[in-house]
Amino acid sequence: MQRRSLLALGAVSAAVLAVGGGALAVLQPGLREARLTGAGREVFAGVSRGLLDGSLPAGGIPLERALEGLLDRIDGLIAALPPHAQSELSQLLALLASAAGRRTLAGLSDPWPTASVSEIQQALQGMRVSGISLRQQAYQALHDIVGSAYFSDSQTWGLLGYPGPLKI
Repeated sequence: MQRRSLLALGAVSAAVLAVGGGALAVLQPGLREARLTGAGREVFAGVSRGLLDGSLPAGGIPLERALEGLLDRIDGLIAALPPHAQSELSQLLALLASAAGRRTLAGLSDPWPTASVSEIQQALQGMRVSGISLRQQAYQALHDIVGSAYFSDSQTWGLLGYPGPLKI
């Protein structure tokens, strides 16, 4: 394949992905009224399992409860974001919730709820070290939101040896 053909294919693919992602975000948004939709919750639950492995309970009901609390705190964090940031996050979550977007942007073949922790971690690491700035930015957004929501809960402070804020 010639260089021009390869560049043209890349440009067409990017345009199709952008149009498809925009249409997908309208049809199945990641946020609705500044709250995570079912698809958005699945993405963040999967990302949280990958990023917080070892900090979350091992499985079963305790893991489900921990993830529910975390997702509720993520909802609170999202509600505090400006509208333009909520819109961009909704588009990102819609894209990551779709099979094509998940494979293209995250490099994850299995759906978020059924992917193993190691598969999710490999996908996130691929995003983090990618030469494509869009993938890096998506990783940073997901990482920062999950980390902020997780460590804002006073029950997690003990894991860090943090006694909590000083009483003044």
